[in-house]
Amino acid sequence: MGKKEFKAESKRLLNLMINSIYTNKEIFLRELISNASDAIDKIYYKALTDENIVFNKDDYYIKLVVDKEKRTLTVSDTGIGMTKDELENNLGIIAKSGSYTFKNENEIKDGYDIIGQFGVGFYSAFMIADKVSVISRALGSENAYKWESEGAEGYIIEESNKDSVGTDIVLSIKSNTEDEEYDDYLETYTLRSIVRKYSDFIRYPVKMDITKHQLKEGSESEYEDLVEEQTINSMVPIWRKNKNELTDEDYNNFYQEKHYGFDKPLKHIHIKIDGAVSYNAILYIPSEMPFDFYTKEYEKGLELYSSGVLIMEKCPDLLPDYFGFVKGVVDSEDLSLNISREVLQHDRQLRLIAKKIRDKIKDELALLLKNEREKYEEFFNKLGKQLKYGIYQEFGSNKEVLQDLLLFYSSKDKKLITLDEYMERMKEDQEYIYYASGESLDRIDKLPQVDFIKDKGYEILYFIDEVDEFTIKVLHDYKEKEFKSVSSADLDVEDDNEECKDESNEEDKNLLDSMKDLLAGKVKDVKISKRLKNHPVYLSNEGEVSIEMEKVLNQMPNGEGIKAEKVLELNNNHKVFEKLKDAYKNNPEKLNLYTNLLYNQALLIEGLPIEDPVEFTNNIWELLS
Repeated sequence: MGKKEFKAESKRLLNLMINSIYTNKEIFLRELISNASDAIDKIYYKALTDENIVFNKDDYYIKLVVDKEKRTLTVSDTGIGMTKDELENNLGIIAKSGSYTFKNENEIKDGYDIIGQFGVGFYSAFMIADKVSVISRALGSENAYKWESEGAEGYIIEESNKDSVGTDIVLSIKSNTEDEEYDDYLETYTLRSIVRKYSDFIRYPVKMDITKHQLKEGSESEYEDLVEEQTINSMVPIWRKNKNELTDEDYNNFYQEKHYGFDKPLKHIHIKIDGAVSYNAILYIPSEMPFDFYTKEYEKGLELYSSGVLIMEKCPDLLPDYFGFVKGVVDSEDLSLNISREVLQHDRQLRLIAKKIRDKIKDELALLLKNEREKYEEFFNKLGKQLKYGIYQEFGSNKEVLQDLLLFYSSKDKKLITLDEYMERMKEDQEYIYYASGESLDRIDKLPQVDFIKDKGYEILYFIDEVDEFTIKVLHDYKEKEFKSVSSADLDVEDDNEECKDESNEEDKNLLDSMKDLLAGKVKDVKISKRLKNHPVYLSNEGEVSIEMEKVLNQMPNGEGIKAEKVLELNNNHKVFEKLKDAYKNNPEKLNLYTNLLYNQALLIEGLPIEDPVEFTNNIWELLS
């Protein structure tokens, strides 16, 4: 029979497929195995309504056969096969799907689904083969036919021989080029790796002859090659099994097998959803933050399968950034895929799945917090910072999801508490949720401004992560109670200690103005403090940028130069204040010395760098002498 030509549009599509549609060549094997699985499914569906067909699953499989001498790879199946007309219609007209037609003509049930949605997947074989032969014998037919093509120029269909029902696809592998090692597709190891990567959970066995090099029986030194047929895919994915069939060890083993991390997962989440979009998923909350999580090399996302076939190794759209540390798989039969089955055609289904996954992760973390507090604190110490970033990012749009999962250290016992627990312990007259920021719990605890709030009997949240204060600024309030920094210049707390007075006479005001002039450009104001008792001085701040935020921002690229509006607050009950008053009256040079010393002392208390350490040291020596 003479060669038939593809239609002009089919030629263009075939060239496009080979050169553009698929991002990597190994996808061809996924497509051919998926088509083979479809062919076996079709016999299963026929058996449901035809009592003459006995479906014994053990008789149905897919097999890969390599012939290195002939440079061929054969993908065989024991499926329904194709008639001459079906070969013409399904393979001769590119992009017509026999699977799609079959689905429309037959009732699909029993939880099965035909994988193949497009006829084009078959043609991915031409990426690695310069000739493709399809020998097929249809169910109920005694005759076999061969379809053969060397690419876009056309194809032939002729009678052939085949002993059993099914299809053999014979790929004549291309010769190596400077850019491509096509020999790889004739290597058992490569083929097995591709099957396990993309088609591990095809529901039928994928078999291959594996050569073992082993000692001859009864010999201590002679070896022999033994060829053994092996099934190289798992077939039944763990996520399709019932939860009561699985143990923690099963889930942990799957975590290790998928190389999600070297740690033992803190928690697994097994999801089975039937609804507008049905899917199965297994998610893992790791016990350690991935070592490269905060690098640009890290890729968040879940493995995405469609009917057991890997579509994307990392699907970022399934996870919000704040849950980016979660690992796992999602498998759905309801995804609308594009022509190459590599990209989702519609994102509505994906958005629905992603929202359900987000809510499920949040609910599971909330349960962990409620029922296994120690375990949750272990999680939060390792990964909780990402939840804080989640609130800070996107202008607080995620705060309703995340705020009840946050933990902060408390001034009462230096232990982690939730915002809700803080609210339950608040004093009746308390207007704000108070917080203090610093590099460590010990350092915060020694801040002068902290003493004052603690003496009032108010609990303080201690922020020691660089993101904490940024998170709270975005959060703004919790259950209608605003957050207030103990270092805020407008801290509205009345002091009932008569000795701690902020009244100042005209002379004191002139002193403060003089000190403000001496510190021009360094502080916004100098004033008498209502909060200091034992300490002579400290720095408060006005505006949105706090002193701790200034430190963090100045460590970032392009953040240099951002300054908090500082206020130098003085204790007018401290004996140092009397020294200042005396110097103001009698010795302007000494006032300048005292002012700079007190300002630098306040910087040190806040953990800020001194602008001129040499001058500061000289000032101390001058004072001592």
